[in-house]
Amino acid sequence: MKKSKKLAELTDKEEELMLLFWQHGPLYVKQIVDMYPEPRPHFNTISTFVRNLEAKGYLAHKAMGNTYQYYAVEKMEKFRSRSLGSFIKSYFNNSYFGAVSALVEEEKLSVDELRELIDLVEKRNKKD
Repeated sequence: MKKSKKLAELTDKEEELMLLFWQHGPLYVKQIVDMYPEPRPHFNTISTFVRNLEAKGYLAHKAMGNTYQYYAVEKMEKFRSRSLGSFIKSYFNNSYFGAVSALVEEEKLSVDELRELIDLVEKRNKKD
């Protein structure tokens, strides 16, 4: 089994940009700039972030004339899973139960949502 290389952590701004790629697909830097409300970030600022994301292995590009179209290489689901695991390891001593318990204590999960989770776990266990 091929072991994937560990990608570098993302800054908040880099993660924000990756969400745009995951939601919209391949983009040019100008398109990204145009997605921001006024006052928009400068083209060169976004370009620098995009090049950094490419250097970190999250994006790649295709040359389109004299410009580049960038696209996500890292899948959102893989990033989300890795980020969640890292978060739970850091803040809940690697306890997923602890994370869900905290959501219940803070009333972020309802009884109905907990029942749905139990059903999901039971269905998954039946498959195994």
